[in-house]
Order: sequence, then structure tokens, then C-alpha cells
Amino acid sequence: MKYLVWAVLLCTTPAMSQTSLTLEDCYQLAQKNYPLIKQRELISRSGNYTVANAAKGYLPQLNFSGQATYQSQVVTIPFPGAPQLSKDQYKVQAEVSQTLFDGGGIHYQKELSKANTAIQQQQLEVNLYSIRDQVSQLFFGILLIDEQLQQNELRKEDIGSAVHKTEGAVNNGSALRSSLDELKAELLNTDQAHVQLRASRQAYLQMLSLFIDQPLDDHTRLTKPAPATMPAEIRRPELLLYDYKQRSYDVQEKQLKVNYLPKVSAFVQGTYGRPTLNFVSNDFGFYALGGVRFSWGLGSLYTNKNSRQILRISKQDMDVQKETFMFNTRLTMTRQQIEASQYSDLIQQDQEIIALRTSVKKAAVAQLENGVITSHDYITQVNAESQARQNLILHEIQLLQVQYNNKNTSGN
Repeated sequence: MKYLVWAVLLCTTPAMSQTSLTLEDCYQLAQKNYPLIKQRELISRSGNYTVANAAKGYLPQLNFSGQATYQSQVVTIPFPGAPQLSKDQYKVQAEVSQTLFDGGGIHYQKELSKANTAIQQQQLEVNLYSIRDQVSQLFFGILLIDEQLQQNELRKEDIGSAVHKTEGAVNNGSALRSSLDELKAELLNTDQAHVQLRASRQAYLQMLSLFIDQPLDDHTRLTKPAPATMPAEIRRPELLLYDYKQRSYDVQEKQLKVNYLPKVSAFVQGTYGRPTLNFVSNDFGFYALGGVRFSWGLGSLYTNKNSRQILRISKQDMDVQKETFMFNTRLTMTRQQIEASQYSDLIQQDQEIIALRTSVKKAAVAQLENGVITSHDYITQVNAESQARQNLILHEIQLLQVQYNNKNTSGN
């Protein structure tokens, strides 16, 4: 019966859940939730429709036309009793035509549509990739605050222990009340720092929550990422975007030759009007006509050379843009590698400083108990050790952040 009661309590009592998030989780959720992601489906659908429309150029084409004319003179037949043709003439015509050869125009139109769709999709990926830096800043900002909260608790424990010991000394008459008050005031300072850090953490969590579209609260814990390597290879999505744009120019260059190639199509015409093919008849009637149509326009030869030069200039300009992007990216990666090396050196120094400051603080504890130093001197040593630990925390988080910023910069 006792176990049954416990089971009921466990089922009916809401448990305090604790969400744990990794940096990669935040990247994926932010990209999935970002409003621009909705464009991915729209671009895909639009591209499919465009390609499908281009492919319909191979289907038979149906055209309707009509005209009514009045002419000043008609054919006169110089025989007695021959019909007199009307000067007003009418024609309503339907034509079905089928492309037999277009020089590859429809094919290249489809290829260009696919290339443009790929460019739009990759541009979207570039835009989505850019939010990783914002997510990183929030993520590592929260990690830093979490570490600062832990260090503040350690500082609070040190001050609280000194308060407890000093209270006993005051009661024994071996310490002044002012020393105890100074320690209590410093203890209140740690409480204030805790409140401020909590408020900052909540603000960061709210902004991160908007990015990833997930509810985050004080129970949310972020998993500290492992140290990352800093590769030299660049694999940014912009590189693929430049490649797609170059392919688009290649398709356009091939498309130029279509303009000066002949076009061949078959057609069938059905017409109702006056006169019919029997031009000596003045009656309305139906008639049909079919055959093969051939056309060859050479006017594009005048501009073909200049058009090719324009495309080549565009491709060269794209190469310059890509080269500039690579240069700036490598410059940023070099700066990040220098920063990482600097933080590694600072961390080693911080660890040495903490060891010295901790030794001094331990001595200060005994000196405070024996009345050799004042509470103010003790607080100074506690704050010095706390500041050294804060510096270590800051440099460790900064090192992690610059490592993962480097991964984002290089695209790895």
C-alpha cells in the first residue's frame, strides 16, 4: 500500500524539468525557426514551376487569330458572268504548331531556370548561416554567467565562513563589531551580484528562446562544448553560391548561340472566312493549310561578340568577389587563431595566479582568526582570489568562443 501511494504521488506531482541544450542544438533550432526558412519551400516550388513552364515549349502550341480588312481593289475576272469579289474580306484562323528544332533554346531555358533556383536556395543558406554568430554570442554569454554564478557562490561561502567565525570572536570580546558589520556588508554585496547575474542570465535566455523557439527558464542548463580544433580549410556556403553563379553565366553563354541558329516547326492551320483558297469564289467557307515552317534570323550576330564579352566580364567580377571573400575570411581566421593563442597563455598565467591567491587567502583566514589582520584586509584577499578565478573563467569561455567562432568563420 505504501508503494502504491508513492506511485500515485509521483504520477500526480509535476516534476521540475531541467532542459539541457548543446550549441549544435541551438544552431539547428535557430535555423529551423528563423522566418527566412519559409522561403526554402517557396523557392523550390517556384523553381519547379519555372522549369515545367520551359519544358512545355516542346508541346504543340495553339494560336487563334482573326482579321477583317477592306481593300481598295480586288481581282477582276474579264469573263461574262464571272463573280465580282468583295472588297471587304474576313478571316478567323486557328493554328497548331509543333517545334521540330529550336537550336537548344528550350533546353538552355530549363538549365538556366535550374541554375537560378540553385542560386536562390544557396543564397538562403548563406543568410541562414549568418545567424550562427548571434546564437554563439548568446550561448557563450549564458555559459559565462553560469560560471560567474558558481564563483560568486564560492565567494559567498568564504565571506559567510568569516562572518560565522567573527561572530564568535565578537561574542568573546576578541573582535570589534565593526569588523563583523564589514563582513556582513560584503556578504550582502555577493547577494546583489547574484541578483544582477540572474537578471542578465534571464535576459540572455529570453533572446536565445526567441531564436530557437523553445521555452527556456532558470532550470535550463547549457552543455559546455568541448574544446574545438581550428582547421585551416574554408568550407563556407558562400563558396557554393559563387560556383552556382558561375554555372549560370556558363549556361547564358551557351544560350547565346541559340539566337543565330535556325528554327524549324510543323504547323496546321484551319480557317473560316472570305475569300477561301478558291479566290474566285465570293462565299464564306472553311479551308485548311499545313506544312513546315523554317526561319533563320541572323540579326543577333551583330551583338553576339559584345554579349559574350559582357558575360566574361561578369564571370571575372564574380572571381574577384570570391577572391575578396576568401581573403577576408582568412584574415579573420588568422586573427582568431592569434586570439586563441593569447587566451591559452592567459589561462596558464591565471592558474598560477589562482594558486598564489588561494595560498594568500588561506593564510589570511588564520590571521583573521588570530586578530593579526582586520576584516577589511581579509575581504581584500578574498576579492583578489575571486577576481583571479573570474579572469580564468572569462578567458576559458573566450577561448571556447573564439574556437567555435573560427569553426563558423571557416564553415567547418
